[in-house]
Amino acid sequence: MLWQSLARPLLFCLPAERAHYFSMGAFQMLMSSKWAVKQYRRRNEVNDSRLQSEVFGLTFRNPVGLAAGFDKDARWYSILPALGFGHVEVGTLTGQSQAGNPKPRLFRLPKDHAIINRMGFNNRGSDAAARRLASSSKSDPGDILGVNIGKTKIIPLEEAVSDYLFSFERLFAFADYFTVNVSSPNTPGLRQLQSRDPLLDLLTRIKALNLKLANDHEVPPKPVLLKIAPDLSDELLADIVSIVKEIRPDGIIATNTTIGRDGLVTPGSKIDAIGNGGLSGAPLTAISRQVVETLYRELDGQTPIIGLGGIMDGESAWKMICAGASLIQTYTGFIYGGPKFVRDINRYLVQKIQDAGMESIADAVGSAT
Repeated sequence: MLWQSLARPLLFCLPAERAHYFSMGAFQMLMSSKWAVKQYRRRNEVNDSRLQSEVFGLTFRNPVGLAAGFDKDARWYSILPALGFGHVEVGTLTGQSQAGNPKPRLFRLPKDHAIINRMGFNNRGSDAAARRLASSSKSDPGDILGVNIGKTKIIPLEEAVSDYLFSFERLFAFADYFTVNVSSPNTPGLRQLQSRDPLLDLLTRIKALNLKLANDHEVPPKPVLLKIAPDLSDELLADIVSIVKEIRPDGIIATNTTIGRDGLVTPGSKIDAIGNGGLSGAPLTAISRQVVETLYRELDGQTPIIGLGGIMDGESAWKMICAGASLIQTYTGFIYGGPKFVRDINRYLVQKIQDAGMESIADAVGSAT
């Protein structure tokens, strides 16, 4: 395959962050006309009604979404569905613009099919994103846009809620759903917001603002999802289950990157040289799936889950869905898999649905628990 034999090796000669912007700049040029987007989309979409599902009130053409972190500033959200994604999540967006952590801050681990990043929520802020979203539009009205919001680094933890609320209000008109990110390891103190009292306060106040804005705009409230880490203790995970039962967010994204480094093939000397950051990709496959399975079981399948972490091919996608994920997201798998990655996963899922004698992808959700 051209991607595996030529394109990826050439891109991997560049530093990871530079390769990201170079490749997306080239893709943006390729998708410079509506005709080009339409034709490319036709090649990559798998139009099979068995892939369609209704999740937290939205209709998804297929279950494979692009995770936050890829399109941090909502620069490419309108053309990314041409790659076959059933939804695209932009961000993480913060209340204020911030440069993120010093470079280099994005590292490939090819032997592990993994990435380490310590980007630090680099983005131009919610105001800039809102202006960009207001001046552009989706390439197709049915495309689903998720907006991931987080805390600005310089904002003290005791003022974090106000920072989230600012972004939520500024971006309300453009999001089909919101994700509240309290699980990145790259913003100091952020994961403390996963503790019971801070998380309860944050979700309660976002819920109240959501209802107010929905009333003001005369629209339904936006679905609000909570994104959690894979490194939670049993006690913290139990707290999150309890809070979800109490506050009832519309869904959970499990999981973010891990701070763990167990089982890597990459030499320890290279890992030490890279330093801190969140690990994503194949090393998370089993870890994230286990968290999804636990949440699905503890919540009696009543709260939709987006499975994220280690989705590297059709098989890992199918197993994540069978573990309890209504939808899945990918980032690192897409980086390694290339432009046909989403199409190939969706084709695999159609075949598995057929082989299992199921009527739709929804029938597979939680079928292995």
